[in-house]
Amino acid sequence: MRKIFLKYLLAILTFLILGIILYLLKSSKIENQVKRKHSKTEIRTILAKADLLFDIDRSYSSSYYYYNKAQLLCDTTTHYIDYVYAITCMASIEQLQGNYVASEVLLTKTLPYLKKIKKPRFSANVYEQFGANYYYTYDYNNALRYYEKALHLPTSYYRKIRVLNSISQIYIRQKKFKLAESILIKLSKIKIVCKNDKKENDYEQARILDDLGLCYYAQGKPEALDCYKKSIKIQLQIRNYYALLYSYLHVAEYFQENNRSIAKSYAKKAYMIATRLNDAPNKLQSLKVLSKTSEGNDLKKYSTSFIHLADSIAKARQKAKNQFARIKYYADKDRFENLQLKAQKVENELKSERENNRKIISYIIIFLTTSLSLLLYFYLTSKGRKEKNRAIFESEMRISKKLHDELAHDVHNTLNFAKTTDLKQEENKELLLNNLDNIYSRTRNISKENSPIITDNNFSIALKEMISGYQTSDVNIILNGFDLVVWNEIEKNKKIILYRILQELFSNMKKHSKATLVSVSFKIINKNLTVIYNDNGLGTKNQALNLKIGLQNVESRIKTINGNIIFDNNLEKGFRLSFSFPL
Repeated sequence: MRKIFLKYLLAILTFLILGIILYLLKSSKIENQVKRKHSKTEIRTILAKADLLFDIDRSYSSSYYYYNKAQLLCDTTTHYIDYVYAITCMASIEQLQGNYVASEVLLTKTLPYLKKIKKPRFSANVYEQFGANYYYTYDYNNALRYYEKALHLPTSYYRKIRVLNSISQIYIRQKKFKLAESILIKLSKIKIVCKNDKKENDYEQARILDDLGLCYYAQGKPEALDCYKKSIKIQLQIRNYYALLYSYLHVAEYFQENNRSIAKSYAKKAYMIATRLNDAPNKLQSLKVLSKTSEGNDLKKYSTSFIHLADSIAKARQKAKNQFARIKYYADKDRFENLQLKAQKVENELKSERENNRKIISYIIIFLTTSLSLLLYFYLTSKGRKEKNRAIFESEMRISKKLHDELAHDVHNTLNFAKTTDLKQEENKELLLNNLDNIYSRTRNISKENSPIITDNNFSIALKEMISGYQTSDVNIILNGFDLVVWNEIEKNKKIILYRILQELFSNMKKHSKATLVSVSFKIINKNLTVIYNDNGLGTKNQALNLKIGLQNVESRIKTINGNIIFDNNLEKGFRLSFSFPL
């Protein structure tokens, strides 16, 4: 019945534990769903709107607003790709406005997430923007370092050519013309730079030729003009007016010292394109060349326009910086306020959920604790009852065996002697009395062996009395170190085990070994009590110990108190045994 009860109790506990685990997992899932604020679709929609404003309308402030809004909605643990994209676009706008420090600060935010993104183009974008920021701030060593990092990424063939072109521009700035020239000449010989987009292919070829022209011009080589003209021809065909603007300025710069009229005409072309594109920085650069190549009223006109435009650009850039800062400030402020409201709502929901969970878990824990306590109680009670019954059975069997082996035969003989012998004779009467006295003595010894053991302060006296009971005129017993042991500090159960072991050894000696001298030594070594038993009885060499003679009890008892025992079975004469246990 008990086994069936325990079986069902274990099954119930198993199902309860599984139920708790599933319930906690479900609660965790609900909590995560509450925490998830915005979907990927919502963020991508905002990014698409920002891209439209940036690419088509060139409305940098509006696109910046939406890129910033998108990155604020991103949960960086799940939306890290969209987060990195939005940040790099914001950094690009800051770069276009000449705010290179702000651009670098934004790009730094992306670095922890680049390793998570499998597509290398995101890392390449970040490294190229870092390189451009350092290039525009004249930190060419750092610019070169980031462009080289971008170059070593497993990106497309087209992107690698673009990066190599940017590296050549750095070499030109560093006056490492031979390095720049070697790169650009190789790039100029490539017919297909971009396979999928002919316009992009022509754009990049024109850019390479224009940069090669700059490299030749810096070295004073006349080949520069030919490169510029080839670049302009391609740009006119594809109507790439932004790149054409730069090429016109480069030609104007080429003729600025030797032929001012040609330089002025190209500077005017650049100025007209810059005006049409509303490209203030290049419009300013065009006015600068026009001022240098003009005289009289034209010089005054272009110089005045240059000053006014430079002032307007400075104000516009400062206004843009303030506007971007304002966008970030109000976006952060709105986000903070919204998050506070949402956080309060979520906190209330989670608080209620946790309170319910806490109650349920408390009830379950109380039930489990009670069930486990009952299970443990029944187990220990059952185990203790079994051990007690086994000990009683073993004790009864041992007493029964002793009575049968040692007394039954003698009692039977004594009874026969009393029946068949004339007890009136003094000799027969004396013999009968001696037999009865011997039976009584042996019965008393059996009683002592199985009687309760004193474990209080008188334990040492009781132990000595038990040992001395085995000393006869034929058997001498020597105790060594007995009085050095502080017996009161030994635990009760260990005293009982020690008493019974020595009792077994002496009983075995008396029955089987025929010893005349016994020594028992007591030693305390490393907080362990070691007992060494020696007698000069029959030897045990070349034969296994016969556990039937009582020594099996010695070994089993010492193990119950974490002790160990050593039998020496190689002695020709005598018997030696040692055992120890922790105090």
